[in-house]
Amino acid sequence: MSTARSTAEDAPAADVAAALREAPFVRVVARADGDSLAASGILAAACRSVGTPFHVRANPNPTLDPDADGLSVVVGFTGGDVAVAGASRPASVTAFEVARELGVEPDPILGLAGVVAAESTIGVDGSGTILDAAERRGTVERRPGLAVPTADVSDGIAHSTLVHTPSSGEVERVRAELAEMDLPAELDEEAHRRLASVVAIDATTAEGATPRAAEAVERALRPYATPEATFETVGGYADVLEAVAHEQPGTGVALALGHGEAARTAALDAWRAHAIAAHRLLREATTGRYEGVFVARVDADAESARALPTVARLLRDFRSPESVALVVAEDVSGRTHAAAASVEDRALGIAMADAAETLDGTGYGTDTRGAARFDGQRETTDFITALREVLAR
Repeated sequence: MSTARSTAEDAPAADVAAALREAPFVRVVARADGDSLAASGILAAACRSVGTPFHVRANPNPTLDPDADGLSVVVGFTGGDVAVAGASRPASVTAFEVARELGVEPDPILGLAGVVAAESTIGVDGSGTILDAAERRGTVERRPGLAVPTADVSDGIAHSTLVHTPSSGEVERVRAELAEMDLPAELDEEAHRRLASVVAIDATTAEGATPRAAEAVERALRPYATPEATFETVGGYADVLEAVAHEQPGTGVALALGHGEAARTAALDAWRAHAIAAHRLLREATTGRYEGVFVARVDADAESARALPTVARLLRDFRSPESVALVVAEDVSGRTHAAAASVEDRALGIAMADAAETLDGTGYGTDTRGAARFDGQRETTDFITALREVLAR
């Protein structure tokens, strides 16, 4: 059964706040993605501020325990006692409003990171209020350059999953390329512009790059800098949240809850490992074009298979001439993993679930992202055919 995001509206922020205020205990159950992690962190901080006990957990395909005590608040999908589904706008935006309804001033940097992780644009989809709060506090500043989480730009560029270039995932290669640019030790605005220009050119002119890459690379450019926050930029924070959600959801929860330097360090390590795997898999993929779906076949073990959702997103944004990108990989146990990403709402989570069901597998996801698993003894082409048939309905 699919747990895809519903097209229904989120519960009103005032209703969610009232439920949280009256609950003796709150169980936050979140989809493991960057936006849902950020929203969960905001809700948890609000509960802490008003003295409501809580627990947070995240899972790629979350389910509810019907026998669990307390108020169940689901984030990133529908169900539970109240839902912050992220259907019509990022879940982080609704969570921010919920916190304010409770009389709490939430962290606007975490909220903005959730907005970026949701692939929304800061200032739209209701996020203008969050940006206003951050600007009033003086905690964000728009500048030229790249949206990376670390002060070491070679580390940030090499491990960013907001963009895919020929040197992505290879930090020593990036360092050598930056050394040739003879940048100043302290990057000024001109140096930031030069870096951004080089990365944008590399992303959009690389072999196999599609016209969509020119639009997709904008997510990595002209960041909101956050010099006093956990990470260097809002976009970099979002990148880490999204990566750690796939690699280590528990660490992602700790990061969103603000568990200090230990959580930050663990999250950055997970981000680097995730990026290296994602860029390698995409670079080594064997691709094929079908009507409506662009497919990449990759060799991945169970560990690197966690990067498949990011591979699918990067494939969609930088390599796919079709509106739906699908990545498939068979692990050493014989189980096949698949991940997909679409440009627009295709009810992709439901489509992946329906296609996987024809092969006795399971699938789940959101309107624009999906994943599936099935017995590797079944032909991958059968799954591709099934997915195309579902999408054509």
